[in-house]
Amino acid sequence: MQPQLKELSVLGHGGFRRLGYAEWGSRHAARTIVCVHGVSRTGRDFDVLAQALVEQDARVIAPDLPGRGRSEWLASATHYTDRAYTSAMGALIARLDVQQVDWIGTSLGGHIGMMLAAEQSTPIRRLVLNDFGARLSASALRRIGGYLTRSWKFESIDAIDVHLRDALAPFGNLSDAQWRDLSLHSAVADPSGGFRFHYDPAIGARFAIPIWLDIVLWTLWDKIECPVLILRGEDSDLLSSDTVDLMLRRGVAAKAGKVTAIEIAGCGHAPALLDAEQVEAVQKFLFPDRPEPRDRTTTATRLRSGRQSEVSSP
Repeated sequence: MQPQLKELSVLGHGGFRRLGYAEWGSRHAARTIVCVHGVSRTGRDFDVLAQALVEQDARVIAPDLPGRGRSEWLASATHYTDRAYTSAMGALIARLDVQQVDWIGTSLGGHIGMMLAAEQSTPIRRLVLNDFGARLSASALRRIGGYLTRSWKFESIDAIDVHLRDALAPFGNLSDAQWRDLSLHSAVADPSGGFRFHYDPAIGARFAIPIWLDIVLWTLWDKIECPVLILRGEDSDLLSSDTVDLMLRRGVAAKAGKVTAIEIAGCGHAPALLDAEQVEAVQKFLFPDRPEPRDRTTTATRLRSGRQSEVSSP
């Protein structure tokens, strides 16, 4: 199964820019799901998850955020703002011609999902936050910023593969084929020779000034009313377990019993959503009426909600 690679023009500061996205499944599917990647990644991170969701009669849209992948770079580093991202995603949702979407967001993609879900009359029906929440560690943001502000260049895809296995080790225990896919979609040929990462280096300028205080987003979280699944890598340095515990108790959705959290063993920031168990957790949340599979293997995830605490079992 391969996606259709599409694009649209979105208006932002400096004029119209091309936004690329991958579309999986039928436009007549029962559900439309938007999957949005992290700060330096692309929409192709969701290939495995998208194929699994299509089997549940879903249409899956995986955009490349402005400045990443097939999407056009913005005119200035100062244009990479929250407003630019929400405006682009609003235009994308309008293009899809549906009343509601489910949203899966990894890291920055989770932030954008929270901003949209907190708006009045939001089209977001269900929200998955992959290692993102209402309080973010300043030290983790400095780590990410240090990576983004460096200039990376590689002689070959093999060299990128070796690099990503180390840099993205918190993604979890991936197969050789999965690492290779991530490497292929992370890189683009550099006109001067070799390969570079598939994003605008200017994105790192936002991290040029070190962040010394945690980023607090409770004003957004408190407004969200839709059901939410929080996925946290057990070794995450960005999202603490204490923050997740508070998110399970605080805010409109939590007080209505609509928030669930799952801690993923063997991962940090952020789970790659390539593992069958992680995919199953997302499917179960988005399609709660789907029958449970007969062969459920023992898992290493911990399920939490505002009303229960348990360790998953066979």
